[in-house]
Amino acid sequence: MAETQEQPWGRADETGTVFVREGDAWREVGQFPDGTPDEALAYFERKFTDLAGQVTLLEQRAKRGAPAKDIAKAVANLTENLREPSAVGDVESLRARVAALDTTVDELSEQQQAEADEAQKQAIAERESIVEEIEALAALDPARVQWKQMTTQVADLFARWQAHQQDGPRLPKAQANALWKRFRTARTTIEQERRAFFAELDAQHRSARQRKQELIEQAQALVPRGVDGVPGYRRLLDDWKRAGRAGKKHDDALWARFKAAGDEIYAAKAEVDARDDAEYKENYDKKLELLGEAEPIADEQDLDKAKSQLLGIQRRWEEIGRVPRDKVKSVEERLRRIEQAVRKRDEDNWRKNNPEKKARTEGLASQLHDSLSKLEAELDEAKSAGDHKRADEVAETLRTQREWLKALD
Repeated sequence: MAETQEQPWGRADETGTVFVREGDAWREVGQFPDGTPDEALAYFERKFTDLAGQVTLLEQRAKRGAPAKDIAKAVANLTENLREPSAVGDVESLRARVAALDTTVDELSEQQQAEADEAQKQAIAERESIVEEIEALAALDPARVQWKQMTTQVADLFARWQAHQQDGPRLPKAQANALWKRFRTARTTIEQERRAFFAELDAQHRSARQRKQELIEQAQALVPRGVDGVPGYRRLLDDWKRAGRAGKKHDDALWARFKAAGDEIYAAKAEVDARDDAEYKENYDKKLELLGEAEPIADEQDLDKAKSQLLGIQRRWEEIGRVPRDKVKSVEERLRRIEQAVRKRDEDNWRKNNPEKKARTEGLASQLHDSLSKLEAELDEAKSAGDHKRADEVAETLRTQREWLKALD
């Protein structure tokens, strides 16, 4: 018969019954009748190893911050399993480690609750921030909003709301509902304003399309008039600019039709201008020749002769008639310069020889001559008397009156 086998934490007798030592007492844990005492002890020691592994794993989970509820449930299960475990080993040590986890669970629960509260606080703040952003958009003046950009912003905010709702911590129902109500109200306001804006824009576009269609018909009616239709088309073009936008889908097509009518009218005008330019080319050459005759007039010393020559030039100028449109400005400006030179000489001569003015000037000159004679006599007397102050005053008056007399001459 096999001998009894004993280890520090357990023993097995010859019948295969195994005992574990707990303090000073021995407790039977089971039997292993088909093996030796060593095999029996080894079997129950392996069971202890399994329990120790469960305790170690639970301690690691607690350190990593596993949910306190899960840790508490595992502690309760291990506590029950370690009440009278069928295992050989330092059972008391395992019980102490599991008991220590009770305190860890309390601390972990407090820590995780604080973290959850902080996460929830941050989540409420973030959700509030999203609501404030969309409310700020809803408060903008609809007439100044860029609606394409606004639509993108609202879509982005809604996507953020959904992502936060799905991935963020759960908010208290009352707060979550209140925030959603604000978000939904702001989004509804924006959508209503967007619809109203585009409805009004559509009405404006319809009105503009109708008006432009009328202008196209009026422009087409001018085409048979050819060059005579140009003034009318120009007025229609001003009306077209005031008609406003007809919408991206229609504006280009409407303008193409309106412009086509204008092109026909201006093509007729171009033909007339071309004929006129050919006809007026000879007139241009004649006016250039006439300018050659006219330009020396500006240097003619005899003003009456210059005026007579200019009058003849002007009469022949009108008789020649029109010149090509692109030449009008250049030849007219050259003639204007000659006319202005003669006119200025005539005006200067009139100012100088005006009888009324001349009489006033001669009278003033006579007075100045008398005054100068008197002043010269006073100057001699002052110098003879040695009155230098008086001599300086009289000399200054003399200089002034001589300048006046010089100006009259």
